[in-house]
Amino acid sequence: MKITLKDGSVKEYSEAKSVYEIAADISEGLARMATAGEVDGEVIDLRTKIDQDCELTIHTFQSPEGAHAFRHTTSHILAQAVKRLFPDTKLAIGPAIDDGFYYDFDREVPFTTEDLETIEKEMKKIVKEDLKIEQFTLPREEAIALMKEKEEPYKVELIEDLPEDAVISFYKQGEFTDLCAGPHLLSTKSVKAFKLTSLAGAYWRGSEKNKMLTRIYGTSFTKKADLDEYLAKIEEAKKRDHRKLGKELGLFTILEEGPGFPIFLPKGMILKNTLIDYWREVHTRAGYVEISTPIMLNRQLWETSGHWAHYKENMYTTVIDEEDFAIKPMNCPGGILVYKTEPHSYRDLPLRMGELGTVHRHEKSGALHGLMRVRSFTQDDAHIFMTREQIKDEIKGVARLIDEVYSLFGFKYHVELSTKPEDSMGSQEDWDIATDALRSALDELQLPYVINEGDGAFYGPKIDFHLEDTLGRTWQCGTIQLDFQLPLRFEMEYIAADGEKHRPIMVHRVVFGSIERFIGILIEHFAGAFPTWLAPEQVKVLPISEKYHEYANEVAAKLKEAKIRCSVDERSEKIGYKIRDARLNKIPYMLVVGAKEQEEGVVSVRSRFLGDEGQRSLDAFIAEITEEIKNRTIRKVELEEGK
Repeated sequence: MKITLKDGSVKEYSEAKSVYEIAADISEGLARMATAGEVDGEVIDLRTKIDQDCELTIHTFQSPEGAHAFRHTTSHILAQAVKRLFPDTKLAIGPAIDDGFYYDFDREVPFTTEDLETIEKEMKKIVKEDLKIEQFTLPREEAIALMKEKEEPYKVELIEDLPEDAVISFYKQGEFTDLCAGPHLLSTKSVKAFKLTSLAGAYWRGSEKNKMLTRIYGTSFTKKADLDEYLAKIEEAKKRDHRKLGKELGLFTILEEGPGFPIFLPKGMILKNTLIDYWREVHTRAGYVEISTPIMLNRQLWETSGHWAHYKENMYTTVIDEEDFAIKPMNCPGGILVYKTEPHSYRDLPLRMGELGTVHRHEKSGALHGLMRVRSFTQDDAHIFMTREQIKDEIKGVARLIDEVYSLFGFKYHVELSTKPEDSMGSQEDWDIATDALRSALDELQLPYVINEGDGAFYGPKIDFHLEDTLGRTWQCGTIQLDFQLPLRFEMEYIAADGEKHRPIMVHRVVFGSIERFIGILIEHFAGAFPTWLAPEQVKVLPISEKYHEYANEVAAKLKEAKIRCSVDERSEKIGYKIRDARLNKIPYMLVVGAKEQEEGVVSVRSRFLGDEGQRSLDAFIAEITEEIKNRTIRKVELEEGK
């Protein structure tokens, strides 16, 4: 048999070989580092035997697939430790996730943070025991009997939900056996750098109707240095937590009276409106018009759009005059109504309509998280109506606009092309045309992308932009969704050059995504130390004593006249205290004024960026800061503050 490796080289064998054996044949070093294999696109176990021609990739921890296998093994070590220490605990599920793993447990007395250290010590013992990990399968009935014997009701339920003829996979290490499809490492000894990080409640199978379990989160690495670096990053993330900084800086709050419904405070509204002003500027320049549509529309509209059938569980509904209505979860049907208010010809297209529309979506209470996951938010939506011939250019135009916005804030990003999901509308032909159009636009822009199979919207494929912040975390914000279905369902038309009626194509797109979520990301990205143009308060005037309040207020009046956001700190505190307080509140500039400044008509400038910048005339300072605001300058130090 011929095994084609990732680099194109070919290995030939006369008998079946396991992935591990092939890795060892290539090099001992690769065998030591290998964590999983991939045959013809399917991720498999190292112990899997290969007996026919194929393409083989051998994964290490450096690949997502390899890290997944490594961390999945760590989740089993966690479960084994828990069963040793607390034998009556019932096992639920324990998958690997992007940056670690978790395991859900059902224990009569819920775990506490104090238990984590004890569990970690037992996990270290299991690693030292170098337990061989073995995989085996059982027919359905035997699998159920095994889990009943072990008194694991959640595992029994999972098996019973599988097809009648399914062959069930298990992994065994020492005395511990778990239901699992794998892949896993060959033994426990490789998992030497790990940490249990937190506890959370989690409903069984994600349903509020089911029992609340305890979820233990953790992470693991092949090297202690990598683990230490990750944990340091987690600590940094805690310092930058937008919920903490949002409260300290007076930006927003979320109250018990409205869980999931953020309230923006005065400073937060300045931040939000400044972002919106910028959004309007770039969209006006790009040829968009702005509209506003109702927050509530009737059931018939949502049935036509498909949301009533595909999205109703996330919608808030009510009855008005004996007719069903829904608060909009998305802006697109309203945009279509605007399009249909008047006839259109091909000369009108492309028609780019933007809307800063407030939408409401029902999220489970356990999923709510500050501004990142809310029930009410503002989408910076736009819908583009166009001919088929215009698709590629419009997609490219949106991608360039998104790049301009993200680059302004210092974000890197990567792109995913999401294809047809199982729950979808429309013909395969339309989906193929739409997907090919998106792919072609990305290729022409030379934007690298990965395919995200089956994650498109129910009405069309999409391009998602995942931005990376200063801590290396990724956030999905921008999206471009191509839609052949809603124009058909709403019977949208335009008169083409041939004088006949044709159906327009529709693009749904956002740049910020949710403005609320984008603000949360910005708070953490800048550690609350926003660039001057975005800062709710740009300058704080600090009189040395009460004698200089009058001059300080004269300075502030001139700043305000120049449209610079400022205030005067008239508290009877020492100047050192006032400076420290202004820095804690992330004010970009502080102007200290005393006898010398008043006498000479100048100000002493201090900044977050350089500290003491010396004295200068107020006019010179105003000219400099005005230019900085106009250019929306972002200094490198602003991306590093808080580290």
